[in-house]
Amino acid sequence: MTHEERRVIFASSLGTVFEWYDFYLYGSLAAVVAAHFFSGVNPTAGFIFSLLAFAAGFAVRPFGALVFGRLGDLVGRKYTFLITILIMGLSTFLVGVLPSYASIGMAAPVILVVLRLLQGLALGGEYGGAATYVAEHAPAHRRGFYTGWIQTTASMGLFLSLLVVLGIRASLGEEAFLAWGWRIPFLISVVLLGISVWIRMRLNESPVYRKMKEDGRGSKAPIKDSFGRWSNLKIVLLALFGLTAGQAVVWYTGQFYALFFLTKTLFIEANTANVMLGLALLLGTPCFVLFGALSDRIGRKPIIMTGCLLAALLYFPIFKAITHYANPALEQALATAPVTIVADPAACSFQFNPVGTASFRSSCDILKAFMASNSVNYTNVASPPGTIASARIGTDVFPSFEGLGMAKAEFAARSAELSRALTEAIRSHGYPARADPSRINYIAVVLLLTVLVVLVTMVYGPIAAMLVEMFPTRIRYTSMSLPYHIGNGWFGGFLPTGAFAIVAATGNIYLGLWYPISIAIATFIIGVLFVRETRGNDINA
Repeated sequence: MTHEERRVIFASSLGTVFEWYDFYLYGSLAAVVAAHFFSGVNPTAGFIFSLLAFAAGFAVRPFGALVFGRLGDLVGRKYTFLITILIMGLSTFLVGVLPSYASIGMAAPVILVVLRLLQGLALGGEYGGAATYVAEHAPAHRRGFYTGWIQTTASMGLFLSLLVVLGIRASLGEEAFLAWGWRIPFLISVVLLGISVWIRMRLNESPVYRKMKEDGRGSKAPIKDSFGRWSNLKIVLLALFGLTAGQAVVWYTGQFYALFFLTKTLFIEANTANVMLGLALLLGTPCFVLFGALSDRIGRKPIIMTGCLLAALLYFPIFKAITHYANPALEQALATAPVTIVADPAACSFQFNPVGTASFRSSCDILKAFMASNSVNYTNVASPPGTIASARIGTDVFPSFEGLGMAKAEFAARSAELSRALTEAIRSHGYPARADPSRINYIAVVLLLTVLVVLVTMVYGPIAAMLVEMFPTRIRYTSMSLPYHIGNGWFGGFLPTGAFAIVAATGNIYLGLWYPISIAIATFIIGVLFVRETRGNDINA
């Protein structure tokens, strides 16, 4: 590897780590941000609005892919991902100095959502630029190895954001951190931004792109050429459904959903869960480069497809084992204290709420939302149409109430009253309020989380090289960015809300895993049957 090649990989990877740090920082601090920017509404609604702002960053990523992908194909890779990192870094810094709701009222959450949209747009352009730039510098026989370093950046960015938050929280104390210390991780990003811009300014344009421009082979309309011609659109669709959709759900399950499961389902204290996931990331991250390098020898497709298949086969046993080692009291309660919800099926909604605006107020939905939020498994029993739903816990029956059309204050009071009664009942049947730290097998949990991360590295390590190799140079940035960000921004980004809706509907804390499993299986089938191996493709075309 030459000095120039090492500098290309380092600069692209380091800048992308910082971008992912910026993007995930909001996710790490969503609850804290809600308290400062959505304080004009009740805490539950505030947290939902904070998730809406988080989701906005995911939803807008494909549009960023179009905007910056087009720019990257028209004016170059280097200058485009200089722009994306400036937008990302400045947006993150501004979150750190943004006045709270108490200071400027509704302007605070509005500006916050705008900054999140800018972050999502920038991230939509960053990945395609970095992956394309590195791949176009790499020797053909080491393209998977070189781009494997780019693939470490998302996990390392998440790890860095967790590390910074934990360090500042521990050094300041919880009270100071919640009051003002939460702003420091956002403010630090301006230093990271300066380093990244300085490094990237010293880079040269991709030699493949320069040669294309010199030969006059560039596209004047990259979006039209990418998606308006069936010959290329067909490959874009295969890249989405036969590669990135499955890669995305495996990626988010192994990292984000695993953290969600530890904290929201198993009730492990947040700092403890972050430390365990951080250790797993540290152990598993080198495998991104390992599988990238392996794909140079045996091909990209076999590794990605194997990762999707293994994830589909192993998720249920892995997550059940995590419950066993992390919260054995919950595991016992699930086995010995079943709950039944008796309700009119027509009154039970599928509580998929990715943008946080829906309100589920039927008597059935109220009970199911409570049980799902408290990790209580239940069976569904149909009742005659029009009857009020009820929950049977042991020999006790708890009738719900019909909240549709009820005034906000009255609904809140009735919900609180029912929640108190149900909470007392499930506690008496052994359902724990939180995981007992003395009963957590930390080594076993970290090892299981590491297995999840290794599955992530299988599907993600080789995919940058494969996406680059699927498309011609003149429209490469645009063509590969859109399927990547639809897969990761939509299929992956909405995994937690989709999984929660399945859990609430079925009454089983594990069945939310069908969301990633079904998509991973679909990607495996489409990929095996229709996606061609790309190792050895000439990317100078």
